[in-house]
Amino acid sequence: MAGRIEDYALIGDMQTAALVCRDGTVDWLCLPRFDSHAIFAGLLGTEEHGFWRIGPAHAADAEPPTAARRGYRGDSLILESEWDTPRGTVRVIDFMPPRDGAPQLIRIVEGVSGRVPMRSALRMRFSYGRIVPWVHKHDGRTVAVAGPDSVWFDTSAETYGRALTTYADFTVAPGDRIAFTISWQASHREPPPLPEPEQSLEATEDFWREWVEHCTYHGPYREAVIRSLITLKALTYAPTGGIVAAPTTSLPEEIGGVRNWDYRYTWLRDAAITLSSLLRTGYREEARAWREWLLRAVAGDPENLQIMYGIAGERELGEAELDWLPGYENSAPVRVGNGAAHQLQLDVYGEVTEALHLAHMTGLARSDYASLLQLKLIRYLEDHWQEPDEGIWEVRGPRRHFVHSKVMAWVAVDRTIKLLESGDADGPLERWRELRDDIHRDVCEKGYDKERNTFTQSYGSKELDASLLLIPQMGFLPPDDKRVIGTIEAIQRELSTPDGFILRYPTQGEDAGVDGLPGDEGAFLACSFWMADDLAMIGRVDEARKLFEKLLSLRNDLGLLAEEWDPRLQRQVGNFPQAFSHVPLIDTALRLTASGAYGG
Repeated sequence: MAGRIEDYALIGDMQTAALVCRDGTVDWLCLPRFDSHAIFAGLLGTEEHGFWRIGPAHAADAEPPTAARRGYRGDSLILESEWDTPRGTVRVIDFMPPRDGAPQLIRIVEGVSGRVPMRSALRMRFSYGRIVPWVHKHDGRTVAVAGPDSVWFDTSAETYGRALTTYADFTVAPGDRIAFTISWQASHREPPPLPEPEQSLEATEDFWREWVEHCTYHGPYREAVIRSLITLKALTYAPTGGIVAAPTTSLPEEIGGVRNWDYRYTWLRDAAITLSSLLRTGYREEARAWREWLLRAVAGDPENLQIMYGIAGERELGEAELDWLPGYENSAPVRVGNGAAHQLQLDVYGEVTEALHLAHMTGLARSDYASLLQLKLIRYLEDHWQEPDEGIWEVRGPRRHFVHSKVMAWVAVDRTIKLLESGDADGPLERWRELRDDIHRDVCEKGYDKERNTFTQSYGSKELDASLLLIPQMGFLPPDDKRVIGTIEAIQRELSTPDGFILRYPTQGEDAGVDGLPGDEGAFLACSFWMADDLAMIGRVDEARKLFEKLLSLRNDLGLLAEEWDPRLQRQVGNFPQAFSHVPLIDTALRLTASGAYGG
């Protein structure tokens, strides 16, 4: 059985990523890309669906021992796990070197004290656990082949096969270092080069140390900010600059429920806010790469902007269910692909335009095509902003006039007006100023409940929605506007958990609610960070700081966050780690630091 979501560590090479549990098991790895088929899918099933465990040897009928300590080596993505056993202490170093050729996962076992019997158990299952590959020896190396894929296993330890699993039993003493590596290669090509684990470890450590040195944030929350930035970098697909929302699929928003989605794609919304955080912390190269990815992905059809694309800009992300996988803690179905790709979500136009605006304002080299794209998006909005849509939360129920979507349409027009006013583009300035006023008036008249002094989720509804917290952050209304303060307080009353965290919107339990789905979900962590931001903006800085630090306490021992927090089970839920949680963490840290709202 897979561990709790927060029991996992992330390692990756900026093209794919693996999740490593506290007991030394790799339960999730897709090769060669984030969105490729998994060769270890035990996270969504059982050990029969693929895993790789390295840890102290244990009785066959006993649970694998969990590490007594673990952590990343400095500011890097190199995981170090240590076990204390009756016979001594051992360390396992797990990492994926930034790719220069074949993707590799390297695991180095190091003796610390005593003599510790160890075991490596490697069970490769291709196509999300469905296919047992042909495992054989080739020039002294172990290789697993199935269809277009091959995975090469290299180690100096003696190995043997049993029950369709490759084992190595060995003992380590102080100073011993035994390396294990798997490398992916297209099966029709020559074998990948023999790995050089120690040189790769040194190069990986150098890479992360040099990358972190570019961070311009040196405030009181630096540890949390740096770990979040490293996580965002790990979720970036280096060849194209696309950023995945998470490296996993179908980790449930409700344990045992059906709210299970594939997040291994590039959401324009997530990527745009990620770009904002990177720019504000000194990472201009990543921002430039993302802008280039955006221009390629949207090229040819900017008026029909998709809400998400593949990491290389692919448009077709057909959704399917993998019925041979029981799901994480029996949360079914397991889905790959994402049918929401072709939804109409008008807010995306605002997020993309805001990102392009920020890039322009922070001195990123001007792109004529980026300006042209921005103008095309606004011309589309002129004709479509009054339509209902599926909104930021990708509801699978009927389309509505979501207030947040209209606000972000206003943002798109407002930022484009600023582009025209700067003289860097030409367009119908007066006409678009009138459009901006029309959208603003429409929202304030139809999306605001005067009796309750709050904006609502959609025109004519009584429900609230945490996305309304972005109204002051986007500059739609000033923070001291009574309607903004009323909305913040209403969300605190109606969408807050007993712990003070924020739900996205009301769900209806077993009945399908506004999102068209049965079941409930946890508190949405991004929304909770937005609440902390808003509280700081309206002067309630102590309250903002306390909420922020309570949110920081939800991170696992490695500083990682999933999408949501289940207040009933007191555990993380949803895909992991989640860019949409780590980005607002960075933003709130910057805001609180600027306001001086921090303790100590």
